[in-house]
Amino acid sequence: MNAVAKIFASGFGAGFSPVAPGTAGSLLASTIIFALYYFGVSIHLIPLLIITLSVTIIGVMATNIVEGEWGKDPSKVVIDEIAGILISLVLIPISPTTILASFVLFRIFDIWKPLGIRKLEDLKGGIGVMADDLLAGVYANLTLQLILYFNLFG
Repeated sequence: MNAVAKIFASGFGAGFSPVAPGTAGSLLASTIIFALYYFGVSIHLIPLLIITLSVTIIGVMATNIVEGEWGKDPSKVVIDEIAGILISLVLIPISPTTILASFVLFRIFDIWKPLGIRKLEDLKGGIGVMADDLLAGVYANLTLQLILYFNLFG
């Protein structure tokens, strides 16, 4: 079970990137979304929400398992970034531009941790690891919604 938890928690190994593992996890999620878009797979709201919820639940469970060996909120855990990217795209029309924008916005909120995001890291275990990235994803989503509403992509 520990090996399976490590695979999921590390985003199938993306978290072992020697440089910026959180960015590697975010890039993995964005690349998968882009591949689905490129190959014509429609990403509808309900499946996206189910996948996001599933990734979040698996992330909490996997992180609770690996924290015993890897320590509190280890950088190798990137399933939280994957969940954050997914949330950043809920109710967003999927296109290369919005995928890129969601990636950039999510990374900004995830790194800077404004508006209460950092406080969520104080929660215990996998919930604390996941919660700050979920909120960063919400903020990225809301920002992207505003950008789209005001047609700032031109």
